Amino acid sequence: MATQAPPATGPVPAPFDRALVRWRRHRAAATLARADFLFAEIADRLVERLGDVKRDFPLALDLGCRDGVLSRALLASGRVGHAVAADLAPAMARAALAAGITALAADEEALPFADGAFDLVASLCTLDATNDLPGALVQIRRALKPDGLLLAALFGGETLTELREAWLAAEIAEEGGAGPRISPFVTLDVAAGLLQRAGFALPVADLDTITVTYSDALALMADLRAMGVAGALSLRRRTPTRRATLARVVAEYASRHATEDGRARATFQIVWLAGWAPAPGQPQPKPRGSASASLAGALGATERGTGDHTGGTAPHRG
Repeated sequence: MATQAPPATGPVPAPFDRALVRWRRHRAAATLARADFLFAEIADRLVERLGDVKRDFPLALDLGCRDGVLSRALLASGRVGHAVAADLAPAMARAALAAGITALAADEEALPFADGAFDLVASLCTLDATNDLPGALVQIRRALKPDGLLLAALFGGETLTELREAWLAAEIAEEGGAGPRISPFVTLDVAAGLLQRAGFALPVADLDTITVTYSDALALMADLRAMGVAGALSLRRRTPTRRATLARVVAEYASRHATEDGRARATFQIVWLAGWAPAPGQPQPKPRGSASASLAGALGATERGTGDHTGGTAPHRG
């Protein structure tokens, strides 16, 4: 009786195609201005969280700067003396440079900065697209001066759940099966644990939610493309999307996630991370497992609730 050979095995591919991540950001440098409301909102929330920290930051790194939206907010706050902006895509770094910000192209997974270079590292929804988030956090901690602060926003696990559900239902109905479409996002407990593993002192994390409404799912996907955050999974489908499937996505989205006035609701969950580079004289950390405590409390800030922002494609907003 013949025996069946075991399936071939090989190295597991990294979750993200980093070359595609870079290319999507490069392409978005020309379109971000029409869809930058989300990053502007998150930048404002980050600066508010920083506002009650009882110190100033002479030199900050804006990691994953895009067109410099966070750098501009940090400098306008009066709490940051000088900002250096870095982005995986050279076109984004050039956009920040054109806005008068010191900028360079740099990979979040291979930072080119000396140890102890910065008083603050701030990051706006870019670390969640790295393949080695623990390694990136270790490099950030090393780039901070003793008692320097990391304050980062990442897209959380509930981001775009509506779009994920619509794609799943549409592909099963039209094609008999579904493939990965939406990137996996970090969860609160995982992110907090990673800060501890990376050697940050007093690591804390909490959640925020921004709800955006669009005319339909196509308007949402157009904005994701314009923002440069469309999916870049290594195991993504490589064949063109069928028209029938795309039409079914729009219909499924409308039937499942429409607001009372018929618009398409989209959720962006934000995981906020904060941690300090170790330094003598810092307060002692709380017991193990406390990393999920309120970020606002750790920074001495006021806790914020969730917020809503109504957006859409450029023609709709116009």
